[in-house]
Amino acid sequence: MDLWQYEKEATEGGNTLVCGCDEAGAGPLAGPVYAAAVILPFGEDIPGLDDSKKLTEKKREGLFPVIQDRALAWSVAWVEAAEIDATDILSARIKAMQLAIDGLSPKPDFALIDGNRDHGQSAVITAPHRCVVKGDSLSASIAAASVLAKVSRDRFMAEMAQKYPEYRFDKHKGYGTRLHYELLRTYGPSPIHRRTFLKNL
Repeated sequence: MDLWQYEKEATEGGNTLVCGCDEAGAGPLAGPVYAAAVILPFGEDIPGLDDSKKLTEKKREGLFPVIQDRALAWSVAWVEAAEIDATDILSARIKAMQLAIDGLSPKPDFALIDGNRDHGQSAVITAPHRCVVKGDSLSASIAAASVLAKVSRDRFMAEMAQKYPEYRFDKHKGYGTRLHYELLRTYGPSPIHRRTFLKNL
């Protein structure tokens, strides 16, 4: 599998700087949704790079500084839980991805977006782009973005575990595990919980 196929097609279309973009944390009951955008030098070989979901936490943490070091540009952005509740998770995901793209310097000519959605009710990808289903497994740039987004979000949730120790955010990162639901029933929601995700408490 050529992890540069989509980047190659984008450059053949006349684009010189192509970024990959992905988000992390659409499903959890707590915390922001994070997104990252990465421009890699074309053909850059980063050993072990893959979809962040297929990597161990240790491997993701190891890749994080390597990606930052080798990238021509990288950016991480997020949308807070309160805004997710005020809009919807799809809009929040799209907004976070566009914010990450906007944070890149130099600016990309073209973005490869993970997934099959490029707009929600209140947000849209405004950069020239292409959606790539399972892009984090098919594109080196999107895979790099998936690692930066996931590690950044996990680090934030580890900080929140110190601020709100009773919720054990270091254990489940905000996802709806049995432990998390038990703690929610005991303590109720924290300020970083997504109220619209807590329908079945």
